[in-house]
Amino acid sequence: MFLHRAQDTTLGSPQERVDGDRARYRRAFPRAREGLRVRWPMTSRYLAPFASEGTSPIDAEIARKLLAVALEHGGDYADLFFEYAVSGSYAFDEGILKSAGRFVAMGLGVRVMHGDSTGYAYVEDFDFGAMKHAAKTAAQVAAGGGAPPQPVAAVTPPQRYPIEMPSLDVAGEEKRALLQRADAAARAADPLVAKVTASFHEEMREILIATSTGRFVRDTQPLLRFGVRAIVEKGDRRQAGSSGGGGRFGLEYFEQPGKGPEDHAREAVRQALVMLDAVEAPAGEMEVVLGPGDSGILLHEAVGHGLEADFNRKGTSNYSGQIGQQVASPLCTVVDDATLHHARGSINVDDEGLVPERALLIEEGILRGYMQDRHSAQFFDTKPTGNGRRESFKSHPMPRMTNTALLAGQDDPDDIIKSVKRGVYAKRFGGGQVDISNGDFVFSLTEGYLIEDGKITAPLKGVNLIGSGPDVMRKVVMLGHDLEFSDGIWTCGKEGQSVPVGVGCPTVKISAVTVGGTQVG
Repeated sequence: MFLHRAQDTTLGSPQERVDGDRARYRRAFPRAREGLRVRWPMTSRYLAPFASEGTSPIDAEIARKLLAVALEHGGDYADLFFEYAVSGSYAFDEGILKSAGRFVAMGLGVRVMHGDSTGYAYVEDFDFGAMKHAAKTAAQVAAGGGAPPQPVAAVTPPQRYPIEMPSLDVAGEEKRALLQRADAAARAADPLVAKVTASFHEEMREILIATSTGRFVRDTQPLLRFGVRAIVEKGDRRQAGSSGGGGRFGLEYFEQPGKGPEDHAREAVRQALVMLDAVEAPAGEMEVVLGPGDSGILLHEAVGHGLEADFNRKGTSNYSGQIGQQVASPLCTVVDDATLHHARGSINVDDEGLVPERALLIEEGILRGYMQDRHSAQFFDTKPTGNGRRESFKSHPMPRMTNTALLAGQDDPDDIIKSVKRGVYAKRFGGGQVDISNGDFVFSLTEGYLIEDGKITAPLKGVNLIGSGPDVMRKVVMLGHDLEFSDGIWTCGKEGQSVPVGVGCPTVKISAVTVGGTQVG
C-alpha cells in the first residue's frame, strides 16, 4: 500500500509536540477541498426510513415517547440507536467481475441502564408499535418508578468526512473499471505475475441517536475500501503481495497521489517479487525496528485494547489501576483521535451520541487515561471520551478505538536504521494474537527485512514477533519524526463486534524483541 509520509524534526514542550502532531495529522488527512460539494443526507434512493424526509420519520417527540417507555420501570438512563446501512461489494478475478452484491440492514436498538445492569432489545421495524415493544423489553432490567427523560434537543455534529458523492450513487460500471485498471496494471508490472484479484467494498451508514439526557443527533458515515492481491511465480517458488486503502471517502479517494488502482496494483506486485528472494528469518532476541504507518497495528492490538476502559473496569487489563504511573518509555505518547478528516476510524459522533475528540492515553510514558464509554465513565467517575462504538443496532456499545497512534519523536529514520548492528525491520504486519490481561502477543510479518551493520539487507520470510505490549513500550529507545497512518484497511474485532479503525506510528526502535524464525545464531 502507499503510505503518506509527513516529517517534522522539532520536539519541544508537550504542548508544542501536541500542536506539531496535530499539524501532521491534517497533512495526512486534509480537509475537504475549497468549494467541495457536499451532499447530506444521501440521495432518496438510499434515504434512511427514519430520516426527516423518510417513509417512517423519527422526530424529537417520537423519540421522547419511546424513551419514556424505556424508563417507565425506573432505569437510570436510556438511549435509542436507529441505523440504516447500505453496502456494496465487487470481486474481480481471472480478468472478469466474479461477483457483485448490494446489502441493506436497518433497525432500532434500545438500551436501558439501571445501576450496573443493562437491558437491551432491538427490532428490525420502524413501526411505532414494534419500537415501543422493544423499549418495554429493554425496560425490564429495572423495577420501580422512573423519572421521565429530559427534553430532547437536536445536536449538530462536526463534519469530518464530507464527500462529493456517495460511491453507492455511482454506476457499477465505474467501479468495475477501477478493478479492471488494477488487474491490467498488475499484469503489466512484471511477466512473473500469475494471478491477480481485486476487490471494492463501499458502505453508507446513517444513524440517529436519542438519549434520555436530551441528545438527538444524526450522522451519515461513508466508508470505502479497495484491495489488490498479486501472485508471482518463478520456477517452483510462489509468493503473494497485497495493497489496499480507503477511508471515509467517495470515489475521490482514487484521485489522491499514489492511491489510484494502478498504484495499489504495482505495490502488490512489488511485495510479491521482493518475497520471492526472501531468506529464512533469524531466531532469538534482537533489536527490532518498526516501519512507520502499518506497524501501528502492533500498538493497537498489544497496547490499545488494554487501554479500553471496560477491561480496566473489570480489572482484566494489564493497565488496571495504573493511572499516573510510568507504563512506557518517556519517548512514548499515545492518543486515540477520532477527528482525523476522512480517516477510516474517524467519527463525527460515537454510537452513544457524543462528539469525540482526541483522547490522551499515555503522555511521555505516563498513563493518563482510558478510552471511555458511558458505562465505564460512570464507574470511574469521569467523562466519556466519545469511544462508545457498536457494530450495528443489534449490538450494545462498548469502549472501542478509533484512530490510535504513537506520536512522533525527534529521531531521523535513517539514523535509527544505522544504529542497529543486527536486527529485523518490520514493514508490514499480518495476523496475530494478543492476551489482553497481560499484553502478550505473537504477530506475523508479511514484509520484513534483515538489518546488518546499519543497513537494510535481505528480505525475510517466516518472521514472527513475540513479546509483551507493555514490555515493548518500555523498550522503545528511538522514535522517528515520520508519523504515518496506515491507509484505511483495518477492521477491529472485539467480543463478536467489528468496527473500522485506523492505526499510526513513526519509525520505532525497540531494544529487544523475541523474533521467532528458523535460523538460530
